[in-house]
Amino acid sequence: MEFAIEVDGLRHSYGKRVIYRDLNFKVPRGKVFALLGKNGVGKTTLIKILMGFLRPAGGACRILGDESHNLSPETRRRVGLLFEGHLAYEFMSIESVERFFASFYPQWQPELYYGLTDKLGLPGSHKIGNMSEGQRSQVVLGLIMAQQPDLMILDDYTMGLDAGYRRLFLDYLAEYLAEGDKTVLVTSHIVQDLERFVDEVIFLEKGGLATQMPLESFLRGFRQYCLPKDNGVKTPRRGAAIKNVEESRDEYLLYSFEGPEAVGRCLAEQGFASQKLEIRPMSFEDAFIGFTGRY
Repeated sequence: MEFAIEVDGLRHSYGKRVIYRDLNFKVPRGKVFALLGKNGVGKTTLIKILMGFLRPAGGACRILGDESHNLSPETRRRVGLLFEGHLAYEFMSIESVERFFASFYPQWQPELYYGLTDKLGLPGSHKIGNMSEGQRSQVVLGLIMAQQPDLMILDDYTMGLDAGYRRLFLDYLAEYLAEGDKTVLVTSHIVQDLERFVDEVIFLEKGGLATQMPLESFLRGFRQYCLPKDNGVKTPRRGAAIKNVEESRDEYLLYSFEGPEAVGRCLAEQGFASQKLEIRPMSFEDAFIGFTGRY
């Protein structure tokens, strides 16, 4: 199997703060992967490393077969990158930035760029420096889509976009993916958008722990349990059968990949009346928060 992204034994720190101790995952070509996690776990740092903007303390990363710190110009032309949502060329206009980028990409499709940017309702001479954050994001996404890259890396593509434009971009993304040989790595804080097209999820946690699985398996296997409070004396502890615990005024919400019996035994060992445990349905966003924690 060929991989678009390979991360092997990645290590990195900022001073004494460890970002990754031994991070490992692979993204097969032709798949859509969501890189998820709370703020500060290293999602943007990972993209910087993958693109060669930052050299890690140890381990190896490869993009389309190239070492990430030594990407060839040919490989860079095959990667469409949205990085922290902004363009550097603020002095350019809608039309001039399209002409500039088109010269670098042999597969350039200007109709895709203008199909997105025309929705802005602005003249082609309008300067990027005079745009709002959301409008700039629309220009960037149009440029990436026009490249028709083999690998698309989107670091929070929703930045500044309203719900209607997010939906429009997802429609374009669905057409891009219909070819079957395109790969996408995406981060987003609006996870409900991702459920439509993501194949696998990679959850990053503090310290560089990564959990990778098909999205369908995550949604089917990760459960939310409700346990009424018993005089509020104590809070259930995490353990082998309980991934996370959240608390409201009247109940505890427990999150686990285990079935009711295993979670019930864990609670009984802690002195809770496990017969009051109930499974509660949840959305992808609920599951994401349950896995990573609210705060």
